[in-house]
Amino acid sequence: MTTYTSPWNPRKQPDVSTLNSWQLPDQGEIEQLPFPAQSENWQLVSPRVTEERVAAVNVQHTELVLEQEKKEEAEKNFLLQVIQPSLVGLMDGSVSTLAPIFAVAFATHQPFTTFLVGMASSLGAGISMAFSEALSDDGDLTGRGNPLVRGGITGLMTFLSGAGHALPFLIADLQLALLVAYVVVAVELFVIAAIRHKFFGTSWWLSIVQVVGGGALVFVAALLLGSA
Repeated sequence: MTTYTSPWNPRKQPDVSTLNSWQLPDQGEIEQLPFPAQSENWQLVSPRVTEERVAAVNVQHTELVLEQEKKEEAEKNFLLQVIQPSLVGLMDGSVSTLAPIFAVAFATHQPFTTFLVGMASSLGAGISMAFSEALSDDGDLTGRGNPLVRGGITGLMTFLSGAGHALPFLIADLQLALLVAYVVVAVELFVIAAIRHKFFGTSWWLSIVQVVGGGALVFVAALLLGSA
């Protein structure tokens, strides 16, 4: 008897005359076949479970995106509302008060007089910068925050940076006071360059050249006026 062993082809029906010769597998052979239910790596996942997993992943992704956007927004606000006003005040106080302080020191050779002029210049510059920052932008259009807070930060940093190189002239020895003031000014300019490099991406060398260059111009002006 001839056994039909060719695989079934839906386009080509087997010969009916040979149907009686087919040999069907017994129950034991059927149980050994690798059906999906008996496969170790096969898992039944319903469409509903798949949709729930996709939805959970989408929700998690959305939460991560919103958290990242919130973090970036907070960093931007901190930059605009705190760092920038502080930097403006540091630059103005460190540079603008150099001329009157050192001009008086070179002209009078009186450390305490230089100190008084320096403190007056720093206080006046701080008040001026506070009003300028607060009144120039209410923060509604630019998103820079409360104008009173920004003005207070700018004015305070202006006063502190100016007073920083005025305090050394409490020293009775003029030469020693000048030496300490030079060091304080160098530290102030370095801090300004570091802030510009960290928060605004300015290269170290470019930032130092710009800041030191501006301070040098003011110092030359003070030297010329004090020696006149």
